[in-house]
Amino acid sequence: MVELLIALSILGVIVTFTIPKILSVQQDQTYNAKAKEVAAMVSAAYQQHQLAGGLTTGSTMMSLSQYINYLSVDTTSAVDTYQTNTTRSCGGWTCLRLHNGAIMRHNGVPFGSTAGGVWFDVDPDGQVTDGTTNGPGKAVQFILFYNGRLTTIGVSIDNPTLDPPWFSW
Repeated sequence: MVELLIALSILGVIVTFTIPKILSVQQDQTYNAKAKEVAAMVSAAYQQHQLAGGLTTGSTMMSLSQYINYLSVDTTSAVDTYQTNTTRSCGGWTCLRLHNGAIMRHNGVPFGSTAGGVWFDVDPDGQVTDGTTNGPGKAVQFILFYNGRLTTIGVSIDNPTLDPPWFSW
């Protein structure tokens, strides 16, 4: 009986340390999947807009939004932004609440701007996580270039610390 109790105690200790790690990995995979889903949706919207003959250097993310499946436009929330940055308000930018619970935040800068593309943030949990830097729900900032290339800010400027640790292509 004593041996059984010792074995159960050991199993209890093992479970105590492994379950939080398993839950963390599962959340990271969910965030990664949501960000990739939004990136694919924006890429498809770009291709549809291009096929429709509407793509110009004056096109913005709003030009593509007609091809994006979103639930509503949000102008009151605040969302996480990319690593090493704090939260940002949806006021002044356009935030789209998506069907997967994420929020995509973008400005009205056209493809022909000095950046050469449109920038958008994807906050996978759709809410401010902790209000400070490097929170677990930090967003991924993507750049969609005029030629259709889609990348993250970390890849674009060769600074992987700007991309959240849970995101990978």
